[in-house]
Amino acid sequence: MRAYVFPGQGAQFTGMGKDLYDSNPKARALFDRADNILGFSLSQIMFEGGADELKQTKVTQPAIFLHSVAAAWCDHDFRPDMVAGHSLGEFSALTAAGALSFEQGLRLVSARALAMQAACEEEPSTMAAVMNLDDAKVEEICAAISASGSIVVPANYNCPGQIVISGTVAAVEKACVALKEAGAKRAVILPVGGAFHSPLMESARKSLEEAISIAVLVKPACPVYQNVDGLPHTVPAKIKDNLFKQLTSPVRWTQTIQHMVADGANNFTEYGPGTVLMGMIKKIAPELFI
Repeated sequence: MRAYVFPGQGAQFTGMGKDLYDSNPKARALFDRADNILGFSLSQIMFEGGADELKQTKVTQPAIFLHSVAAAWCDHDFRPDMVAGHSLGEFSALTAAGALSFEQGLRLVSARALAMQAACEEEPSTMAAVMNLDDAKVEEICAAISASGSIVVPANYNCPGQIVISGTVAAVEKACVALKEAGAKRAVILPVGGAFHSPLMESARKSLEEAISIAVLVKPACPVYQNVDGLPHTVPAKIKDNLFKQLTSPVRWTQTIQHMVADGANNFTEYGPGTVLMGMIKKIAPELFI
């Protein structure tokens, strides 16, 4: 069965989507339409912008969404049996599968980016990548530190041996020390602007909830495996409910891929800039790549 996956923030690079824009009239129309919807030339920033400009959340998230959806819709072989997206990529997956219109998907992603940026400015916060430590141990250490009043939680279950934690700067720094003492090979602070997928995104969640609640969402063409539980969903009301929770809940990517494989996925394709998700999938389900 064919499974298609869509990346989240961090996959961007200068020049992203330029080949697609130049070679495919359908893609060109989507890029031009996105510029009109947003009221600024997103495509020009994608093609020519510097790293600092591209990493602005208000630019990064719509850029990755646009690149991902255009790549899927311009691929004649795009016939999904199931889809999933990592964090932001969930909106790309829902749009590619027809649950959201292109305009609604882009507007929600733009609203999400602005809400997350605002939340990041409320309190100094960050994230860190933890390598080669059991999930349960990471959870235990984060819970112990959070019990003292400073928030730090597992945010992304990316693949076996790789978890990203999220929280206040002080709590994440404290957790990194404790995690390395517990045997983590690495615990490294990431160059991000805030504590994504943690309780510190509550104000962003509330802001985005209003936008999601009024969006028209229909049954997708195939099951969408969502971040909050890693399970397949096709009922619009349930999909919306999971989107409400997404910003303050962990991305259960390992569990998502495990469920997709258990449900018959044996052919994965990643749409968007880079191949980060495929690297994770090879670690989650190595038997598919023998």
